[in-house]
Amino acid sequence: MRDAYNNIRPRIGLPLSARTATATGTSVDRNENGLGYQDALITLFTGTITDGTHTIDIKESDDNSTWTSVAASELQGTKPVLTSSAGGASTLDIGYKGMKRYVRCDVTVASATTGGMYGALVTLANPRTAPVVRP
Repeated sequence: MRDAYNNIRPRIGLPLSARTATATGTSVDRNENGLGYQDALITLFTGTITDGTHTIDIKESDDNSTWTSVAASELQGTKPVLTSSAGGASTLDIGYKGMKRYVRCDVTVASATTGGMYGALVTLANPRTAPVVRP
């Protein structure tokens, strides 16, 4: 079963919201259900950014309590900074190549009064044991 339905598991990494303040994303366990996902893709989806600077940071953890920023060498693509000059709705992808069990997507917001609408999806892929267990 080597198809998308049986080999990926999308998870909410940063809930969709109109943001004017810094936010901590939702922890995503790469070993969910004991499947040992080998890859993770963070997809940031944006609406209109009206003001402020929204700096995205991908973080990793071994224990789901001590978090560090992922080194650029462990990412495919670059962590985006969203501003009003970014335009309207779009998607931005960042691949995670690291080995930590947990990943999350945080955002630091500066100088925003009306902010912007965005969120992130973390898609886990290539489980060591397939098919993916679905609820």
